[in-house]
Amino acid sequence: MEQSTENKILIHACCGICSGYPISFLKELGYTPVVYFCNNNLDTREEYEKRLEAEKIVCMYHWVDLVIEEYCHEDYLSAVQGLEGEPERGKRCDVCIRQRLLMTAKKAKELGIKKFTTSLVISPHKNFEKISKIGADVADGIEFVPIDFKKKDGFLKTNKLSKELGIYRQNYCGCEFAKQRG
Repeated sequence: MEQSTENKILIHACCGICSGYPISFLKELGYTPVVYFCNNNLDTREEYEKRLEAEKIVCMYHWVDLVIEEYCHEDYLSAVQGLEGEPERGKRCDVCIRQRLLMTAKKAKELGIKKFTTSLVISPHKNFEKISKIGADVADGIEFVPIDFKKKDGFLKTNKLSKELGIYRQNYCGCEFAKQRG
């Protein structure tokens, strides 16, 4: 028997730290979250694997499914070519977010899930309105659900959970350009 997709939501996850609270919050809202780890922006395979391992721990903790996208950093580099010198939160970041949310919308369609969102917005360094607009722009027949996970102490709660789980905590967004400026 096929499980209903009516209350399923695909959540793009950038890392275990950022997705911990959003997963539980989505459950509180009545959704069945499916986590999508899609992060071609990560500068090395090693960084990708560390964050993926943390994401697996978070998903096991929450008893949710995890869908893993193959790592292909070349796709990211191609997308941001010419924008390498852009400041953080500039055009390069917009392209990066657009690429990952577009892949999330496509994956949701492929899986028969009608809604998607992202854990990116839990970071105090990310612009909720901008990311929500990008999500809506790339939705293509799938509903982007804009939820500002920072509210109600979301950032504090997600950090607390990550410490309790003892998962890897990175100190930069993920790409080599952010790392160089950090």
